[in-house]
Amino acid sequence: MTAPDRPRIGIGLRLLSGLLMAGMFVCVKAVSDDVPLGEIVFFRSAFALIPLIVFLWWRREFPHGLATRRPLAHLLRAGFGALALFASFAAIARLNVAEAILIAQLSPILMAVAAVVLLRERLTVWRVAGLVLGFGGVIVMVWPELGAQGAGDARLAGIALALLSAVLSALALIMVRSLNRTESPGAIALYFVLASMLGALATLPLGWVMPGGWTLALLIGAGLFGGFAHIAMTMAFRYAEATRLAPFEYVALLWPILADLAIFRLPLATSFVFAVPLVMLGAAIAAAEKSRPEPPGAS
Repeated sequence: MTAPDRPRIGIGLRLLSGLLMAGMFVCVKAVSDDVPLGEIVFFRSAFALIPLIVFLWWRREFPHGLATRRPLAHLLRAGFGALALFASFAAIARLNVAEAILIAQLSPILMAVAAVVLLRERLTVWRVAGLVLGFGGVIVMVWPELGAQGAGDARLAGIALALLSAVLSALALIMVRSLNRTESPGAIALYFVLASMLGALATLPLGWVMPGGWTLALLIGAGLFGGFAHIAMTMAFRYAEATRLAPFEYVALLWPILADLAIFRLPLATSFVFAVPLVMLGAAIAAAEKSRPEPPGAS
């Protein structure tokens, strides 16, 4: 039996990936008040290398599988991804974990729209509807903040950073689509991690702290959770088609909600509850378009 014929394993790995990713964000949120942003990104990237290299070695892709014929394309993808990581972690420091991850769900919608401009794909009703619903959900979540007197500047900045991260992630995903035609997934992932590490090291003159004890454990945990989450996601798509996994993308939001309530003791805003179905429906529409067959004669 081939790997694509085992959807239960793929679904299980996708759910595990969402849980591990939530663990990474919880670790980042827990240390965000005490550790500089660049240092957090460095630890997340450095310790993600450990499971990633072991995984590539197990698949016999290390080191020969890292050879590339498109170094500039890797640089562009890694740059977008590293900037998105910085913006995402900065947003996590200012928002609830669930809010930041909800806004991150805009990235596949934005990718579908960006493909129209960058890859000359068709602008479909599905893409427009997904974009309208996704941003409609964000507006629903943000509107009370804009209308309230003395709205927290930190929260508004966090929302702006989360949106920026979604845009940068969409651009990175566009580059991944292009690179996947000729490059191995391991090379794409590894060069992104290395670029994030170099970008993080550039912030060293701004002042890092010497972590110890529980803080150090959380920083290492962020990297390990992130690395294993990426591996679980990669393996999920080996065992199940994307259309089978799409409905389980949205289960991943459950873990951040539970983390906010149980770990950080942060209540869920009413606006967030109303925003969730709009953003998720927009993402579902964008995902559904991918499973629709192209009309005869379409390129």
